[in-house]
Amino acid sequence: MPKKRYITWAEVFTHLEPVDCLGAVVYGVPKGGMIAAGFLKNATVTHDIHKANIILDDLIDSGKTRSMYEKVYPEKPFVTLFDKSDGSISFDEWLVFPWERDHPAGEDTIQQNVTRQLQYIGEDPNRQGLRDTPKRIEKMYKELFRGYSEEPPVITCFSDESPRGLITDKGYFFSMCEHHMIPFFGHYYFGYIPDPNGVYLGASKPGRTVDYFAARLQTQERLVKNVLDHIEAAVKPLGSILLMSGRHLCKEMRGLKKWDSPFEVIEARGILLENKGGCKDEFMARLASRI
Repeated sequence: MPKKRYITWAEVFTHLEPVDCLGAVVYGVPKGGMIAAGFLKNATVTHDIHKANIILDDLIDSGKTRSMYEKVYPEKPFVTLFDKSDGSISFDEWLVFPWERDHPAGEDTIQQNVTRQLQYIGEDPNRQGLRDTPKRIEKMYKELFRGYSEEPPVITCFSDESPRGLITDKGYFFSMCEHHMIPFFGHYYFGYIPDPNGVYLGASKPGRTVDYFAARLQTQERLVKNVLDHIEAAVKPLGSILLMSGRHLCKEMRGLKKWDSPFEVIEARGILLENKGGCKDEFMARLASRI
């Protein structure tokens, strides 16, 4: 999960000072900008954006809010207290403003956002079955997206033996599509040929590596690359290959609505890409016998 950075009142007033000195008419973007504007002493605050000559927000994060306002009101400067886009603040920091820390009712928490989503789809967040749903979803996110907060798995290697042939592993994976934030899942088939003068993987490491990189918002193509990159950096095999066959609920539940239609991604490297000595053929033959 993102690292929390607690903003002090002194930082807030320091960043507000340039706006306050302008003697401007300020419109605060709901809701963080509105709260920040409330602490201006010399500027005039308005709730009518058409009367304002400056638009104020507390934070530029993704930049979408700024882009929207600049598109509609290009003549009004958009200013902010803190701006992640200028590199002064890391994108993996979660800024907590004093009014959020000191007044929890005003904090934009995950649970509050889930409650709004329930209201948006027409549900009653207070009915018995949904009362604890926001809390459960917050807890679930920490588990499903542990790939952002945990350290990458350490690749245990062995060199006391010198296997020369193809080593394969099969398992399953669960991940979340970054385009719609709903699951995709399926099986992976991994193979590699160790360098006889090098090292080979611990038996659990392909699965642990898949689980780690799958615990993020992903595309199946990038997931395959992430796994191979991490393993190859540690083992430096003569060749490696990974095939992932996944069912994507974003095309089964919505959109195309094609049920049970696996999407397959395969990447081969080194001598497995070259099919040297028929090693890729051997991998595909083993795979076919397991499906």
